[in-house]
Formats: sequence, structure tokens, C-alpha cells
Amino acid sequence: MSDTKNYITPQGWQRLKDELYDLVNRERPKIVEVVNWAASNGDRSENGDYIYGKRRLREIDRRIRFLTKRLEIAEVVNPAEREACEQVFFGATVDILRENGSEQTVSIVGIDETDAPSGKISWISPLARALMKAKAGDEVVLHTPDGDEYIEINEVRYVAIE
Repeated sequence: MSDTKNYITPQGWQRLKDELYDLVNRERPKIVEVVNWAASNGDRSENGDYIYGKRRLREIDRRIRFLTKRLEIAEVVNPAEREACEQVFFGATVDILRENGSEQTVSIVGIDETDAPSGKISWISPLARALMKAKAGDEVVLHTPDGDEYIEINEVRYVAIE
């Protein structure tokens, strides 16, 4: 996964950046303070504050490393600034008609910003891959474990994704 580009919207990039800032400048210093206080209390082997604090520090440091790497390889793509295009690419918001008659709107976003209940799907998800390069009016096939599903594309637009 780290060899591929980390396509991300400006909003997704800002969320990752905000989380990293919060971990480095707020949460981690608080935990370091608790660990230092707990260490000064003597026996560390049965000191819950110390043990929990050290474990939490490891989790925070792991998340900081992860976020730093993801931001380093991030390629920010702003769908709102994209020139008008009829085809589905990264950042597209697509209105589709499912085979069962239900209508759905999905936005194709980066791996780190997916949120299925909000209609934000990863650009490497099966549905996004089925939609890629199709145009409004096209019918695409989504291969699922239950069989193939035919999906009609009603509209493709490029707008800011919140």
C-alpha cells in the first residue's frame, strides 16, 4: 500500500494533519506528564498509571508514525478545482441507480477518508473501480460475492467533498 500514491481530498488531508497536530501537541505531552509522575512514585511493576501510560504512549507514537507516512506520500486532489469532466475519476460525486431500484450518491475519496454511511468510498473499493472511467448514462457491472450487479450512472459531478 505504501508504494502507491495516497490520493486524498483537501478536507481529508486537513483531518489527518489536525489529528497529527493534536496527538503531538496535546495528547502525547499529557501522557508523558502522567508517566513521569507515575515513575516518580517508585515501584513501576504494579503501577497502573505507569503501565497504562507507557502502553498509551506506544499507541500514540505508532499513530504519529502512521499519519506522518501517510501525509508524506499524500497527493492532494481537489475535485472542486477540477475542470468539467463527464467521466468518473478520483474526487467524483456520482449519482447511481442500483439494480434493486434504489438510488445512491457516492463520492470517491482517499483510503484514509472513507465513510460508507456518508457515501464516501475509497478509490480502490470494488464499487469505485467499477465506476472508474464510466460516464453518465453508462451501465457498469459490480462483481460481488452474490453475483454481478448492474449499476446505472445517472450523474457525475466534481464538487467539494465535506
